[in-house]
Amino acid sequence: MRAWSVTAPGPVEGDPLRWVERPVPEPAGDELLVRVRACGVCRTDLHVTEGDLPVHRPGVTPGHEVVGVVAALGPDARDFAVGDRVGVAWLRYTDGTCGYCRRGAENLCPASRYTGWDADGGYAPYTTVPAPFAHRLPDALDEVAAAPLLCAGIIGYRALKRAALPAGGRLGLYGFGGSAHLCAQVALAQGARVHVVTRGAAARRLALDLGAASAQDLDRPPPEPLDSAILFAPVGDLVPVALRALDRGGVLSVAGIHLTDVPPLRYESDLFYEKELRSVTSNTREDAREFLALAARHGVRATTHTYPLTGALAALRDLKAGVFDGAAVLVNPDDGA
Repeated sequence: MRAWSVTAPGPVEGDPLRWVERPVPEPAGDELLVRVRACGVCRTDLHVTEGDLPVHRPGVTPGHEVVGVVAALGPDARDFAVGDRVGVAWLRYTDGTCGYCRRGAENLCPASRYTGWDADGGYAPYTTVPAPFAHRLPDALDEVAAAPLLCAGIIGYRALKRAALPAGGRLGLYGFGGSAHLCAQVALAQGARVHVVTRGAAARRLALDLGAASAQDLDRPPPEPLDSAILFAPVGDLVPVALRALDRGGVLSVAGIHLTDVPPLRYESDLFYEKELRSVTSNTREDAREFLALAARHGVRATTHTYPLTGALAALRDLKAGVFDGAAVLVNPDDGA
């Protein structure tokens, strides 16, 4: 099969990804072999490709928002059959025995491993996933629409939980790409007033179309104090900006796996009055199950822009440049591997 490989991590304006020949992987142990039908293009893929995240697996195939069909099972795989439709997400393995796992915080497991970083992901016709970390997808979700839910949606949902938004509260979203536009739909369905701050005109239009109370450029604050905020843009300079927009007792959660350096914070203007700054690390499988159920119940849908599997590098370049609103999805044709 032909697959994308991060052979020389660096700017996507260059040639960090190569379209290479790879054998179809063999599912070992409890793994499923998944025939990829669609794979979302996540900003974390961009960080892996450009080297913002350290190399874990040289030449890795990115992609961790995978929708596909089980093509084969490893000898110890359970609970799935050939032909089942499954989702493959970022979290691929935890040890299940450490103190974090035992207390329900498997996202903090020191032994955790990740699809598209520690193991080859979905920028390929086939990938593998341990069966306990595969997700059954609601029948109501089509393949392209479901793909971005498997990371952008899940991590946005965890960021929303970390932001501790009160019922009917005022939520600010800084950046409005693949994850934020899904998070906004959940928050709106739960009765929040959502204010979006983002540089892209198309993203601002999308925010208003989805029901946001306001959408403005980065040079303008939200029109009212915020109970909670989530920073989706990987820009550390926005941390004090978002903190200053919070009302007393407000919480800012930072959703990204990578963030540029945060400038010095001023205690009186940025953190006083019991404001909180929280990070978000990956997600748990319970987060994924909760979010996928909410997405099906409330009709959460990704705004998607499709690219052929062979167009992965173009999709990453467009993501970095902010060419599209919503999320990009690579579509793998039925014919050929």
